[in-house]
Amino acid sequence: MKIDLNRIVEIARQAGEAIMTVYAKDFDVIEKEDKSPLTEADLAAHRVIVESLTALDPSLPVLSEESAAIPFAERSRWERYWLVDPLDGTREFVKRNGEFTVNIALIESGRAVCGAVHVPALGASYYGCVGEGAWKVEGDNPPSPIRVAAKRHDPLRVAGSRSHAGDSLQRFLERIGPHEIVSMGSSLKLCLVAEGKADIYPRLGPTSEWDTAAAQAVVEAAGGMVTDTEMQPLRYNTKDSLLNPHFLVFADSNAKWSDYL
Repeated sequence: MKIDLNRIVEIARQAGEAIMTVYAKDFDVIEKEDKSPLTEADLAAHRVIVESLTALDPSLPVLSEESAAIPFAERSRWERYWLVDPLDGTREFVKRNGEFTVNIALIESGRAVCGAVHVPALGASYYGCVGEGAWKVEGDNPPSPIRVAAKRHDPLRVAGSRSHAGDSLQRFLERIGPHEIVSMGSSLKLCLVAEGKADIYPRLGPTSEWDTAAAQAVVEAAGGMVTDTEMQPLRYNTKDSLLNPHFLVFADSNAKWSDYL
């Protein structure tokens, strides 16, 4: 089945509408076992996405952050499936800073091949398929093609997290020389690289596969790369754990960014 990417963007938008309905009122925050927050917006978006993707193609499994307890013995047989984060950046959602996203990715043979990242608070979407191109659409405006930066900016523009930082990142920043930090929440940091507004995003802390897949597809469709710290492409559903290794997102493939770790 050929993917209708516009339909995937529309599903992400519908999930975003469900999120914004909750965002506009008082809501409770539950702490999950891993100490991460959960709200009714996460669950509302999850329901919209799973129902819509299942209706689109009942044969494709859906792995969502809110329904992730699927044994590896089962999902290891999946050659093709949807990988979803219904609300990426729940901490940003709780802070009400608008920097949260809906992430929907199509995974084929361990690779994120198509993705849609919707930003509900801005009414913007990033989307693309590897080998076909990447686009950004804002509101009712027509989509615009996006591309990673053709050359490194001076000083280097580094996408960073508003909610996560650590000693490893500080060491990396000290080693790369002059730079400016572009702070952003959720998968938007990858999208900054995809649209040429950042040169690199080093993530040297824990993330899960649903946090990165959709935006990785957008980055790679826009000519960038997402690799582990050995400069090998980030892959999905290859092991029991759904945690990602530390990774790097960048535009300039000629730089060996791992040298700065």
